[in-house]
Amino acid sequence: MKKLLVSAALISFAITPLAASAPSYDSAAPIAYMQDLSSGAVLFDKDGDRRIPPASMAKMMTTHVAFLLIEKGELSLDKKFTVRPETWEKWHGPQAGSTMFLSPGEQVSVENLLHGIVTLSGNDACVVLAEGIAGTEEAFTDLMNKEAKRLGMTNSNFGNSNGWPDEGRTYVTARDLVTLAKATIEETPSLYKQFYDTPSFTWGKTMSGEPITQANRNPILGKVAGADGLKTGHTQEAGYGFTGSAIQDGRRLVMVVAGLDSFNGRISESVRFMDWGFKAWKAKRLFQQGETVETAEVQMGSASTVPIVAPRDLAVTLPRTATGSISAKVVYNGPIKAPIAKGQQIAQLIISTNDTGPQVLPLVAGEAVEEAGFFGRLWNGLKSFFG
Repeated sequence: MKKLLVSAALISFAITPLAASAPSYDSAAPIAYMQDLSSGAVLFDKDGDRRIPPASMAKMMTTHVAFLLIEKGELSLDKKFTVRPETWEKWHGPQAGSTMFLSPGEQVSVENLLHGIVTLSGNDACVVLAEGIAGTEEAFTDLMNKEAKRLGMTNSNFGNSNGWPDEGRTYVTARDLVTLAKATIEETPSLYKQFYDTPSFTWGKTMSGEPITQANRNPILGKVAGADGLKTGHTQEAGYGFTGSAIQDGRRLVMVVAGLDSFNGRISESVRFMDWGFKAWKAKRLFQQGETVETAEVQMGSASTVPIVAPRDLAVTLPRTATGSISAKVVYNGPIKAPIAKGQQIAQLIISTNDTGPQVLPLVAGEAVEEAGFFGRLWNGLKSFFG
């Protein structure tokens, strides 16, 4: 039976001791949460596990599910779905909130519907995409909730595709929204880049026949360097919210603010919060990509050990004026059973500091290890017995 192994070596890193602690921040939002995806460090948590209505931030899951289907080859960007008259009737006009200005009977590609969701926050676009993919919006929400379960979004549930108020069936937490944003950014990076930082999109026509161009509602686009996502939300019930992301000097931050009471308040708080995340914290590089961190025992393999290496440049997030020391340990379930593929994640680097919670980084196999043949297994068994 496998057991959890912690590497015998305690890897320690010393930094210049200074009289500093975790940077303070006073958020104007009732709910605020920020994580540095580069290290896994949670930089700020103000009621991040409170269940809240997401409003249009729910559309991040609709988009994420579509992105995954596209990545798997089960959905194409040029696939066209027809706008059902019943769907148009429900989701047009002032009573329908933000729309893409679709028309009944119109055929619209998945690519354009995704722009309509991400850039324009179209409630109509969400329902047309959901019905096109799964037949009904209800069936599509099953896909949304299945994906939420896979991602470990344990405090979230989706009752519709666009976040429209539904008597409390749809709810999320700020922590879960960061988990969702992380999955989209890391699992479908090319689609994230293609859709999320589009500044504006044109679709539909006015009564006089003029094309309708709407700007992206993202409050940090063009205001914070490296900003490239994600989604705003607003209903009377939820207030003004935003899940945002930006990358600077290799550091990727994701933030959530929710429950703000004004459009302008959302803009100012989102910019201020993200600015704090980059300026009050810094990254300290620990290992370069490909550098060996530890060595793991191998079971039933052509080799008895395998190097554990950094899959990318690994860094720890620290206050700009850091204090104390850094300690790290390598944790894996071992011995690791062969076969092992090169680049396969086999361990975690768990970093502890005085100023943040544990920062957990992935570690991978530096070499491939094939499964041993009969005589190899016999020899390894003898070595283990006399070892």
